[in-house]
Amino acid sequence: MQPRRLGIHISTGGGLLAGARHAREIGCTTFQIMSGNPSAWNPGRLDLEAAAKFREYVAEHDLAPVFLHAGYLINLSCRSGRNAPIYAKSVKLLRANIDRAMALGCAGVVFHLGSRKQETPAEARASLVAGILRLESEGGPLPAGEPPLLLLENSAGGGDLVGSRFEELAEVIAAVEEAGGAIPLGVCLDTAHMWGAGYDLATPAAARGTVADFDEAVGIDRLALVHFNDSAVARGSLRDRHEHPGAGVIPVAGLRAFARIRRLRRVPLVMETPGKTNPSDDRRMRDLRELAG
Repeated sequence: MQPRRLGIHISTGGGLLAGARHAREIGCTTFQIMSGNPSAWNPGRLDLEAAAKFREYVAEHDLAPVFLHAGYLINLSCRSGRNAPIYAKSVKLLRANIDRAMALGCAGVVFHLGSRKQETPAEARASLVAGILRLESEGGPLPAGEPPLLLLENSAGGGDLVGSRFEELAEVIAAVEEAGGAIPLGVCLDTAHMWGAGYDLATPAAARGTVADFDEAVGIDRLALVHFNDSAVARGSLRDRHEHPGAGVIPVAGLRAFARIRRLRRVPLVMETPGKTNPSDDRRMRDLRELAG
């Protein structure tokens, strides 16, 4: 039986290979990275030699799957008015992240769906679908090889953020596939975002019920990654404030039960952002292993 894939978000500020080595040293069996400045429209050039060494190290030490988190500026949920130029740049940046993920051998690219601004929910969904379909031709055809999964991450729902409800994620996936989209789609669920959106993870029974709701709306087979985070804010607050498990307000019993749901054992768990308590990476991995059993 393969070991449970557990890890954290790893900084590659010191280089791709240094990041992969750090992941192995602290006991990761999967991990997530950002490649390039996450708050810039131009992620910079990828060093292909460094990318090859990264791929080789990940394969040699059985650290796959590795996930790439796309930049924070991307917004595919509004393509009208003042947001039209941002929409065009978002398509370009997300496509650059997909190409980069292929070069790095990443299994998936995680992205935030963005804000609908002045658009209606139906218009936002149409914008998202059109943007995802444009990824296949932006900057030329996709490189040869199997593209990574494009993973829609749920939001906490504050303001006009799209994707806080499971049904929204399902609708976007269905619409892209009905339109003949070639990029494979999946979902990344963030536990802190679910909590902020009002989903209950407070008890083992509640956690199992929330997973059952996701399965009914989207399908467990679509779930490719879990961002395993506690939250610093109340359930239903529509706010996104990550915290280290046990230091936030989601009861540990609920988080532990969620991590140990049998149907989710094939799904990698990645812990993000340590929060105000700022534990070490070693501590984060120890706590994650304990919670996941």
